[in-house]
Amino acid sequence: MGRAYEVRKASIQKTGAAKAKLYSMYAREIYQVAKTGGTEPASNAVLKRLLERAKKEQVPSDIIKRAIDKVNSGADESYDDVRYELFGPAGSTLIVECLTDNVNRSISSIRAALNKCNSKVGSMGSASYMYDHVCVVSFKGLDEEATLEVLLNAGIEIDDIELEGENIVVYGNPTDLYAIKEAILAELPDVSFDLDEIIFIPKDKITLSGDDLMYFERLLTMLDEIEDVQHVYHNVEL
Repeated sequence: MGRAYEVRKASIQKTGAAKAKLYSMYAREIYQVAKTGGTEPASNAVLKRLLERAKKEQVPSDIIKRAIDKVNSGADESYDDVRYELFGPAGSTLIVECLTDNVNRSISSIRAALNKCNSKVGSMGSASYMYDHVCVVSFKGLDEEATLEVLLNAGIEIDDIELEGENIVVYGNPTDLYAIKEAILAELPDVSFDLDEIIFIPKDKITLSGDDLMYFERLLTMLDEIEDVQHVYHNVEL
């Protein structure tokens, strides 16, 4: 496909506010995943993957423990996964994923940011068709040919394999994320995954300049400051 290897989002700045939001995001997600699928990582593959990712991002163990303990204590909180498709300046698009206990608060906060950035909310499907929804798995230890053979032998169809530096990057169907990881683990038991995410990748990117770029960067900053926002994907070359 000729796509460059992309992480889901630029690294969060290591400020106190940014760390607080990062920890809050993981606490919510861990609680919700544990509440839905159980608190034991051995029997909850989604939780296992989430805990691995949290540790990579240096989320303190006590925050992880409190989120799981909350489920075991019988606390009954409820969070909804909500996705918004946005249109920014000059043909830019964004997909914003939220995990929220108040949908009205989320959309109000997002609309307030859009109103200040020459942007608007689109209807469901109005922007997402311009993106590939894929899982991305990145690791070291095999070449492209060997990786393809391992996955085909496991009965897994993939979209693409790329070599990015020393890393093999596999793109596949979102529902095949765990199957891809298990197949690689069977071949490389000690493998460490640098990335294992389900993300949106734009099919085409655009370049902004002047006021359009200024408004777009302001929008990214404002979205990042909204507590309910988990992930932001966009089609702008930055």
